[in-house]
Parts: sequence; structure tokens; C-alpha cells
Amino acid sequence: MTRSAIRLDIFSDPVCPWCYVGKANLDRALAQHPDHPFQIQWHPFQLNPDMPPEGVAKRAYLEEKFGGKARVDAVHDRLREAAKAAGVDMDPDKPQRMPNTLNTHRLIHWAGIEGVQSAVVTALMRAYWVEGRDIGDLETLADIAGENGMDREATLRLLQSDADADDIQARDQDARRKGVNAVPTFLIAQQYVVSGAQPTDTWDKVIAEISGQADK
Repeated sequence: MTRSAIRLDIFSDPVCPWCYVGKANLDRALAQHPDHPFQIQWHPFQLNPDMPPEGVAKRAYLEEKFGGKARVDAVHDRLREAAKAAGVDMDPDKPQRMPNTLNTHRLIHWAGIEGVQSAVVTALMRAYWVEGRDIGDLETLADIAGENGMDREATLRLLQSDADADDIQARDQDARRKGVNAVPTFLIAQQYVVSGAQPTDTWDKVIAEISGQADK
């Protein structure tokens, strides 16, 4: 029996470590249920919309935000534990820059048009959290596009323009007006909201419940 696809809208930001952990948990559940009903779409949400276009030094930014080195170290230790449990090789100290992610979200949008959105989201998160690449840099974004089936030079030209920037910012603001105030946030079937980096077994239960309803 062919099941109808169910939309899974995901609001995220690649510089959000919990988005990376949450995606890893979701991906594991999806791999365990290859006949899952989800049709996934990624949506923009900038954690730091007022970040300068060139970004800032990440460690200094976090220490000011959280109140010192010890607080940041504690947060990073917690992240390492969560990442290890999710099977993610993530070093919170690897990224040196905290970028403005408007261009990152433009790339994700174009990747969706070309049918490689989830692959590009994965590549962006890995580039930042594992490889320490500056995903605010246009050349780096174009490289990631090219590495995932997109036309690198055409993407770079788009990134060097203002194409879709207003649309991405409008979608970000619309999500906030509708109640999205943190990421990751998952919207299932345009009705049910799940917030935070949910463990794999939670997604197992969600998929089982949806599949059971579809079989009735």
C-alpha cells in the first residue's frame, strides 16, 4: 500500500548545535523506517539575525553572551555528551567564527528548488561543527553547493547578489509571528509542533503512530 506523504517542516539554523544533534537523531529514525511518510522541508530561522555580515569571533561572542569562559565550557561539555549520544562527531570549539546565516539560508532555499536540500543542510552543519569552516563566507558556501550537486559558479553569482534575501527574512519573521522562538522546531502535518533535539526513540514512536493511522 502506498502511503500519502506527510509534511515535516523543520525550522533550524546550521550554527545551532542542537539542530545538528536533532537532525542526527531524526536521520537515524528515518533510516530505521525507510518507508516513513515524511516529506521534509527546511525553513529559515536566524539565531542571531543582527549578526554583522562578516560575523564575529565565536568564542568571544559566546563568553559575552553566557557570562564567561567557565559557563561556555560547561555548555560545550553538555553539547559533547549530547553529540556523542547522537553519534555525531562534533567539537563545539572547532568553529572560530559566528557567522551571519542569511546567505546560508538562501543556499538552503535554492538547494530545495534543486532537490538536494537535506544533503546541503547536512553538509553545512558538518562543515561548521566538524570541519570548522566559515559558512558565512560566500566562496565556502559555493564550494558546499558544488560538493552537493549544485552548480558552484551559478550559486556563487546568486550569493553575490541580493536574490531571495528579502524573502528569506520575511519567512524568518513569519515563523516568529507564528510562535517559533527557538530551534530546532518541527511542524508535523502542518498541525503538531515538536520543539528541541528530540531523541531517536521519540521519532520512532511518532513514525509508528503515523504509520498505524495510515494503515487503518
